[in-house]
Amino acid sequence: MTTAAAQPSQTLLHLAGELLTPLPEGGLLWAARRLLVVSDLHLEKGSNFASAGQMLPPYDTGATLARVEALCTALRPETVISLGDSFHDRHSETRLPAPYAERIRALTAVHDWVWVEGNHDPDPPAHLGGRAARVLQLGPLVFRHEPTGEVGEVAGHLHPVAKVAGRGRTVRRRCFASDGARLVMPAMGAYAGGLNVLDAAFGTVFPEGCMAFAIGEARVYGIGAGNLVPDSKIGGIPVRLRRGLR
Repeated sequence: MTTAAAQPSQTLLHLAGELLTPLPEGGLLWAARRLLVVSDLHLEKGSNFASAGQMLPPYDTGATLARVEALCTALRPETVISLGDSFHDRHSETRLPAPYAERIRALTAVHDWVWVEGNHDPDPPAHLGGRAARVLQLGPLVFRHEPTGEVGEVAGHLHPVAKVAGRGRTVRRRCFASDGARLVMPAMGAYAGGLNVLDAAFGTVFPEGCMAFAIGEARVYGIGAGNLVPDSKIGGIPVRLRRGLR
């Protein structure tokens, strides 16, 4: 897996013969199709936690939408694919504050917006605009929520993160995971957790391993397998499980 030539501030990758741009905001741009992919927004996760007595600040939906809006304004995509788990649970859209609903409708009115079905949100939010799909095939690429390992697949669900070792310390960041034939998107939701790309769950998707494209403050960095390290354990329990994955 190698990255394509790019400008200093930009990382490009090849997937099934197509050139894609992973973005530091967590989106994926397919410039040739004027198409933007976002994944695992988990809108209203904060209000879901609040209903269970975990009082998190209720600003996750606004923060997540702001990132999506900024990408849409800067890139002007014709099509936006929200790759499943756009909402955290089946009742999230009923808890959605009116101003946030208006912001979503503004996005779906401007773009050809596709809500891909996720395991958290199988029913399309019809009153928010856009169209629904279980799986979407476009040329050599296929878009679905849960990865199967199919060649040309762009999926989400696993919330990949890369833990990188170097210079005596480690850094853990959300990332894109790809082997050049298939790709798993990072979660964009403000409160979404993450699963280390060295976890066994990624082995069924990438049987020969993958490269991580870690999200930095202003760009995405390609990370070779030799610099990736697994999450540590506390009392025999992986750290990732204590962080509320998905």
